[in-house]
Formats: sequence, structure tokens, C-alpha cells
Amino acid sequence: MPALEPAKNKLNAHSLFGGSMIIAGTIIGAGMFSLPVVMSGAWFFWSVTALIVTWFCMLHSGLMILEANLNYSPGASFDTITKDLLGKSWNIINGLSIAFVLYILTYAYISASGSIIEHTLKELSITFPARLGGFVFALIVAFIVWLSTKAVSRLAAIFLGAKILTFLLTFGGLFLHIKPQILLNTTEANPHYLPYVLMTLPFCLASFGYHGNVPSLMKYYGKNPPKIKKCLLYGTLIALALYIIWMAVTMGNIPRPDFIEIAEKGGNIDVLVQTLSSLLNSPIIDLLLIIFSNFAVACSFLGVTLGLFDYLADLFKFDDSGKGRFKSATVTFLPPIIAGLIYPNGFIYAIGFAGLAATIWAVIVPALLARASRQRFGSPLYRVWGGSTMIILILLFGVLNAVVHIFASFNLLPIYQ
Repeated sequence: MPALEPAKNKLNAHSLFGGSMIIAGTIIGAGMFSLPVVMSGAWFFWSVTALIVTWFCMLHSGLMILEANLNYSPGASFDTITKDLLGKSWNIINGLSIAFVLYILTYAYISASGSIIEHTLKELSITFPARLGGFVFALIVAFIVWLSTKAVSRLAAIFLGAKILTFLLTFGGLFLHIKPQILLNTTEANPHYLPYVLMTLPFCLASFGYHGNVPSLMKYYGKNPPKIKKCLLYGTLIALALYIIWMAVTMGNIPRPDFIEIAEKGGNIDVLVQTLSSLLNSPIIDLLLIIFSNFAVACSFLGVTLGLFDYLADLFKFDDSGKGRFKSATVTFLPPIIAGLIYPNGFIYAIGFAGLAATIWAVIVPALLARASRQRFGSPLYRVWGGSTMIILILLFGVLNAVVHIFASFNLLPIYQ
């Protein structure tokens, strides 16, 4: 079987670690800063439960994309598979939801960058408005993205390395300050947690987005379902473990009632960092938190905006010349920059709306793809376990997330306040 030899060589050439890091690096970003704020009502144990349920469903929706993708040649995109299996209408809905998620996340990171730049410079006794900080940072990122994908990848690699290093150092320091009475909330009389669990789901969903990378992994490894499965499993497990640690160190240091004030101030990154700093009174941890938050925002910002830039360039057929890239950069950055100037403190709200739109392309569409793929191809290379029951479960999870967000938008769910 000589035709399989190149694929075999390709499989051996790439380690499992590399693919797992691609998934983990895509998932873990500035969005994690929203989790303790939106989950403060449910508090630690119910929040961890919501994260585990979301992890399970998002892992399996990713595996369903893999199942469908394996019936096409390596390099076939998510859009190509959706159009072929579900038709043009679903592909348009899927494309619009992807564009919406990327736009809303770009706005979220402009909001986050402005607030963290303002906080960072305030520590140096420099006054710099959040609106201006977000605007300047967005222009810098726009210039880097306009230059080339290579420039983005090099900077992203540097930022990712710095993010991981400061992440480990910061969490090591925060772990030493965890207070069991705060984490277990023993001081609050008759606390209620369960009513606030549903509100957390769209934010959990938005925090496990990696599904656009599944076709990239098949291109990376070839048609090797066991290896790609392990990459998705290990990458998502790394993210889940770090999220649980993050919840423990924040909820183990900040009393539950204090999160109400953080949320009232917009729940942006600078407010959370400032609260942790004031409670710990540790200059070293304060510095590490500031450095980590800056790199987390920068890394997420670069990745999301590059994805949006490439998507819009393909959609509008802009070429890769300097002029063409300028057009792509303009349509990529101008709308979220204007939104950031008008409403600079929308980080939490933006992450929530990203979860609503991600429900379509990261949960509902993958389940439909798996069903259509089985009907047409029979899934000869790989099939997600659980049969039709698993497909129905994932669809119900997606619908539940959408309903929760709609109800929350009309203030029909209890809010911790």
C-alpha cells in the first residue's frame, strides 16, 4: 500500500505533545479571567461541576467534527465539510456564527487590553485611559497582523512562552495564600448556589473553544484518529485542570460577597487583578499577575484577530498584497475598535455573547455533521461512542446554552447580587 507511506511518515514526524499544546493554547486565554466573576454565585464546587460537564460536551463535539472530517482529504476546512454535508444554508449560518464569535472576542480583548494597560500604567503612577489603551493596543496588533502571518506566529510563540512561565509562577504564589474558610465559604450564613449554576454555562462554553483547530490537526497528522483523539483529550484536560486551579486560587483568596462589587465595576481584568493584589498585599504576586494578564490578553488577541483576518480576507476575496491586507485589516479591526471606544467595559458581556454564537458552530453544527456523515459515509475510520444518544445529548447541551443566554438577556434568571 505505497499510497499510505507519506501519511505514515507524517504521523511519525509530529509528536502528541505538539498537537495537545495547539489545543490547550487555543483554549486558554484572557477569557479565563471572566470565569471567577460569572461563577461567584454558584461558587467553587458547583462551578467545577459546570466546567466538567461543559468539558465533556465540548470534547465530544470536537470529536464529532473529527469523525466527519476523516471522510475528506486532509486540509478540508470546517466550512467545506459543513457545506457538503449540511448544505449552503447551514454553511451560511455556521459562517455567520464564526464571524460573530471572532468579532465579539476581538472587541472583548480590546476591552480587556485597555483595562489592563490602564491598571499596569497606574502602578507606575501614569494615567492612561482604558479607551485610549485599547485603541492603541488594537492599532499595534492590526499593524502586526497586516505585516504577515509569520510575524503573528513569531510574536504569538513568544507571548505563549511568557504566558506559560508567568502562569506557573503566579499560580504557585497564589496557591500559598488560599484560605480554606474563603474557598469553602464557611463565613456566609445560609448561602444559595444552585440557582446561579445555569448562568455559568455560556461562559464555560466560550472557554472551551478549539473546534476550528480540528481540521488543522488532521492536516498536521494525516488521517490518524487515535492520535488526534488523544490530542483533543489531553489538550482539553490541560485546560480543564488549569481552569479548576484558577477557580481555586481566586475563590480561595477573594470572599464570595466581594465578587458582587467586581461584577458591578464591569468584571474586567483590571478589577479582578486589583482586588487580588489588595487582598494579598504581595508586590511579587502583584507584579506576576500584571505580567501574566498582559501576556494572556496579547496572546489571545493575536490568535483571534488573525483568524478573523484570514476569514474575512477569504470571504471578501481580498488578495495578499499590501493593499489587500490593508483592506482585510480595516474590516477586521475597525468595527470592534469603534465598539471599544463607545463601550470600553464590555468584557464580561462580550464573552457571554461569544458563548451564545459558539453554541452553533462548536456544538450544534458538529452534532449535525456527525449524523449526516454517518448517513452518507457510515464513518469507516472513526465513530464517536454513544451512537445517536450522544448526538442528541450534545444537541440538547447546545440548545440549553442558547436558551440560558436568551433568558439571561431578558433578566429571567437569578443574578448573584
